[in-house]
Parts: sequence; structure tokens; C-alpha cells
Amino acid sequence: MQEHREIQYIVVSFSHRHIDIAMREKLAFGEEERLAFLRALCEHSAIKEAMLLSTCNRVEVYASVLEAKAARECILQNLESFKQIPLEQLRSLANIRLNQYAIYHTFSVASSLDSLVVGETQITGQLKDAYRFAYENLLCGKDLTRLVHYAFRCAAQVRNSVDISSSHTSVAGAAVHMLTLRLKERGESLDSKQVAVLGAGEMGVLALKHLAKHDVRLTLINRNIQNAQKMLENLTEEIGRKVEIAPFSQLQGIIDRADVLVSATGAPHSVISAEMIRPSAHRRVWFDLAVPRDIEEVQVENLEIYRIDDLQEIIAQTKLQREENAKDGYKIVEQCTQEFFKWLQTLSVDPIIKHMRALAKDSSLKELDRAIKKGFLPSEYRQNVEKILHSAFNTFLHKPTMRIKEAGESINSDPMIEAIKSIFDINDEIVMLNKYKCEEYLARSQNTKNPKEP
Repeated sequence: MQEHREIQYIVVSFSHRHIDIAMREKLAFGEEERLAFLRALCEHSAIKEAMLLSTCNRVEVYASVLEAKAARECILQNLESFKQIPLEQLRSLANIRLNQYAIYHTFSVASSLDSLVVGETQITGQLKDAYRFAYENLLCGKDLTRLVHYAFRCAAQVRNSVDISSSHTSVAGAAVHMLTLRLKERGESLDSKQVAVLGAGEMGVLALKHLAKHDVRLTLINRNIQNAQKMLENLTEEIGRKVEIAPFSQLQGIIDRADVLVSATGAPHSVISAEMIRPSAHRRVWFDLAVPRDIEEVQVENLEIYRIDDLQEIIAQTKLQREENAKDGYKIVEQCTQEFFKWLQTLSVDPIIKHMRALAKDSSLKELDRAIKKGFLPSEYRQNVEKILHSAFNTFLHKPTMRIKEAGESINSDPMIEAIKSIFDINDEIVMLNKYKCEEYLARSQNTKNPKEP
């Protein structure tokens, strides 16, 4: 029989808090590579389930594991293999969180408290996509489903209870705000400028929404014209203006003419090479919001190129107020983390089975004592009858016990376990394994780096 080992949660994180854009670029995953990477992780005996979140600001592995140190080494070694980054360098850069710290971090990410722009809502969709990808490819099940669903509940509670928004609570919003400031410094405005957006993904859509608030001439460049048209049809009310759609084949001419370019594709490599960036008599401002970067490094007269990490100045302007409000958000995350662990503990089948057996034993002994008291059974037979009763209820409970243990491994086990608890009148206090305190992590979370060793 296979030895039962308790499930643990682990997060291996590389984020904007301690990794620059060049390293995040090296760590970024495309869809096919992501699938191969996750499959390699889940083949290891220490890892049960895994999902990968790869965005412009973070690359993070979320996993349920049977042995933390072996799982950590497996994740780092596979990152070394897939990304050709030395293992020792990965060890020095990774933030590794285990169990309550992993849960707290996951809830903070889902609630956008750990984002470059605190309060941005893009991360929720990105986390949902990461989970959906892993689930549809059979790389995660019960453990990560519980974690992610509870994380979304926590995020909704933070959103509804705490004001952590601002006028530019997204990277795209911060870029447009920075653009208006730069133009204002040289006595210009964004109005009447010719603006091009490269990419019709989520970041490109956000950029269009912010740019459409100004009187600009907008051009959307995308490889798939039909996808771009469909996206714009869904945004007619929000954008409220005509946006010209151009095929990728016209990219060169558009970037030569446009005053402003916002590039946010999901390409695994640069799409605007140094050779494509020609000198121009008019001043141009470009924003590269992609990771990996869309635009190659180049120095050209009359051209300013800003990357994601350059937006810190704009983000910092409202950072203090948002951080003050975010403290209340972290309190909610702390509370949700405690509740999640308590809920997990009530779903453990072992204490439920133990309590069912205790109920059967107590009932048998009460009836035995009653039979002896009423004279139905001589007291000298008590020990032998007790053994018979013990054997009888063990035989009776054997199959139900096996079925409950099997059900406990199913992704649909939670409603069944709750039903069993209700039928046998087993309350949560009975099955609580231990109490969890999160205050220590809340104190540590104020630091950029957290303990790396599980």
C-alpha cells in the first residue's frame, strides 16, 4: 500500500519586485513551451499538480507537492534546462514560498496587491488563464482548483472592500499617463497626434481604451485582421471612435509616420528590429509594454523608447496612497489565508473516518453496558462480546472507509465530504487538525525578499 503523505503548496516566484526586465524576458514562456515545461514538472514523483503564470511582470510556478525540497529542485532544474540559465543563478533569484506563505502570496497576486501597478485588474484574468491552461491539459486538479477558486474569492472581497484603484491602474494606463506628461513638458498635447497600437491582446486593448479618451488618430496593427475587427466591434461603446485597422505588412510605413507607438504583442521575440527603426525629422515616443520586448535596443535621433520598468516614476506618484489603502487589502488576504487553511483541514477524510469509527465504538459499548445492566448478558462475558462488536463494526465500516478515501482523492470530493459530515453530525471543530497563524508572514511580507528555503 502506498504511504500517505500530506499535500503541501509551493510557489517559485520571479517577479518585478526583484528581477529586472532582461531576466524576466529570458524566463518568459510561450504556450507550447509552457505545456512541455509543466508536463516535465508533473512527471516528477514529488509534484502532484502544477500551473505556470508568465506575464510581463512575473514568472511563477504554483504547485501542490508531496516533498517540498525535491519539488523545489525539480522546478529550478527544469527552468535551467528550458531557459538555459545557470542553476545557481536561478537559486539566487528565486523567491520560494511554502504552504501558508505560498497561499498568502497567491491571494496577494490574485488581489493585485503584489502587482507593479497596485489595483490593476489584468492579473485576475491572467491567473484564470494560467489555471484553465493547466486544468485543460490535465496538469492540475483538486489541489490547485481549491487554491485558485479561493484566491478569486479573496480578490473579489479585496476589490469590494478596499479602494486601491487610481486613474491609471494598469501598465497601459500608466504608459498613456506618462506619454501625456512627456508631451506636456515640451509644450504639446496628445490631441491630434497619430498613434499606432501594435497588438490586439489584453494589453493592446487597454492601451486603446486609454488612448481613445484623447482626440487622437488611432491605428491598430495586428497579424490577424479578423480578430482585430471582432475585438473592436465589442469595444464600440467604450472606444466610441473609428479605429483604423492595418495588417502587419504595413508596420514599417506606420512606425515611420506615427507620432506615438504602443507595442504590446505576445510574440516570443522582437517584432521591430533595429534595422526597421529609421531616423525621422519628427519626434516620436514609443512604449514597449511586452515581455519579451517587442522593440530591439537602438539609439535613434528624435525617438524616445520606454519599457515597462521605466513606468516606475508614474506609478510612484500614486503609490503612497494606494499602499496605505493596500494595508487593508493585506488584512483581508491574511484573514482569507487563515480561513482557507481551516477549510482545508475540515476536508481531510482521515479525522472524519476516525470520528465515524469512534461513533460506532461508542454506540456498541453503550449497548453492551445497557445489556449487562439489564441482565441480558453476564458481566463476565463483557470482554469477549466487546471484541465481537469491535470486529463487527470494523467489518461493516471497511468498504465505506475505502470509498471515502477514494472519494477524498477526487476533484469533486468536497461536496461529498461535506455531505458525510452533515449525515454523521460531524462539526468542523472535531476535524480541525491545527490552528494557523499568519501574522508572522504579514510582517515578513513588508520585505522584498522572503525566506527561500522550504
